[in-house]
Amino acid sequence: MIRYAATLMFAVSAVALGASENMSRINGSLRVEAGRQAGDVSTVNGSITLETGTSAREVETVNGSVRLESHAAARSLETVNGGVVLEEGAQVSEGVSAVNGRLTLRQGARVGGRLENVNGEFRLEGAAVGAGIETVNGDVFVGAGSRVDGGIHVRESRGWGRRKASSNPEITVESGAVVNGPLRFEREVDLYVGDGAVIGPIEGIAPRRQGIP
Repeated sequence: MIRYAATLMFAVSAVALGASENMSRINGSLRVEAGRQAGDVSTVNGSITLETGTSAREVETVNGSVRLESHAAARSLETVNGGVVLEEGAQVSEGVSAVNGRLTLRQGARVGGRLENVNGEFRLEGAAVGAGIETVNGDVFVGAGSRVDGGIHVRESRGWGRRKASSNPEITVESGAVVNGPLRFEREVDLYVGDGAVIGPIEGIAPRRQGIP
């Protein structure tokens, strides 16, 4: 999986992690407990949780979810089969990626790099993304008070999607949200834009424009 090196760093992430202990296993979940800083955290079959106020470098799992509790911080997050949740004020300085999984960012959560997946919803609830959103089959919900720099890119399916042929990805930008950058569509989508929302230019396949459901 591709890692994205973003230049945006956040003050809460400016903890000296170089001497922190790595955590790794094959089977089983991992938890970074409150008051701790970890190095790289990885598992194959299991979920990973960073408790409130903790920090880590690279966080990776194959079959499992990743959760950053409020005001936790990491350099990057990756999972193949599992969702990702960033609770209130959680921060990731680089990218967040999944193959099959929902990505949820709560109020005040920030990602400096890109959000990406193949199958699964993106939900931003007053959150910020620094380098865009990219998906093949995922619905995208950008809630009021959210900001996405770098635009939204929906790639061509090329036969490895999970959606029915008649079901288009839904891209929703609520009133009070900002998508700064192009909305680039390589396949048909249903686009919902609220009054007062700010979006960039639309490129590629023209979407079906809808009112906010």
